[in-house]
Amino acid sequence: MSATNLRIGAPTGWRGWLLDSAPASRNQARLGRWYRAWLGLRRNGLAMTGLVIVLALVFVALFAPLFANHAAAYTQTLTDRLQPMSWAHPFGTDELGRDIYARVVFGSRTTLTIVALVSLIVVPVGLAMGLPAGYFGGWIDAVLMRLTDIFLAFPRLVLALAFAAALGPGIENAVIAISLTAWPPYARLARAETLTWRHAEFIEAAELQGASHLRILFTQIVPLSMPSVIIRLTLDMAGIILTAAGLGFLGLGAQPPSPEWGAMVSSGRQYLLDQWWVATIPGLAIFVVSLGFNLLGDGLRDLSDSRG
Repeated sequence: MSATNLRIGAPTGWRGWLLDSAPASRNQARLGRWYRAWLGLRRNGLAMTGLVIVLALVFVALFAPLFANHAAAYTQTLTDRLQPMSWAHPFGTDELGRDIYARVVFGSRTTLTIVALVSLIVVPVGLAMGLPAGYFGGWIDAVLMRLTDIFLAFPRLVLALAFAAALGPGIENAVIAISLTAWPPYARLARAETLTWRHAEFIEAAELQGASHLRILFTQIVPLSMPSVIIRLTLDMAGIILTAAGLGFLGLGAQPPSPEWGAMVSSGRQYLLDQWWVATIPGLAIFVVSLGFNLLGDGLRDLSDSRG
């Protein structure tokens, strides 16, 4: 046992080790900070509800074959078309006789894929634009921020539709279209975070020690900016999902027969009055998942404000 744990009054057990006010290592301090954040998030009931919804989406998407029959989501059985809810078809069937429950379950994979790919694109692009603008200032800041302003001047959905129409239908092109419209807020956020820390004493000390600008950006400013970026990304997930559903609704997203919630709403809108479940069930899936990301993002933002 280390001397840290032997000192008088020191906390014991793994929980005490995480909450130790005098951590013995950088890893202990980092894990303790994350554990305190988890304790704060756990006290927020709405945020935990959002976390459960998001984790359920990830779990269902990863293990979709355990929850639904793959063939039922794709096989067209015209004799079973537009069947109401039953034990055989919990959410009914669509106009081609495909099981809506199975299509919603496998459609979660499409939604999660779009969310993951957009996140992997917009965060690096936003940081690449915002960090140099805030760190170097001058003409670099002016050029990068004016380019950002050009993208911010257009409504996101309208710009995404324009890019998707130019690139053509398909999930890959939909991801590119959404990413091209979603990165500007992250550039603005990264610039603001960089300006906050640019003249901090530890940054100036690193410069005096001969650290390069690139090293300072990646080892000092990026880690400090990531919490705000993650919170913003979580809050933006609902908008990304709705934009993806809008592109799918217009036929610019995932193409048939791939299950995609927006396309399912589009194909079922003509049956809305008599066979309401065809469009309503995927619409509810979009609503619940978007609500989950919003609740989780609000909880993370409240936690960050309380800690600040």
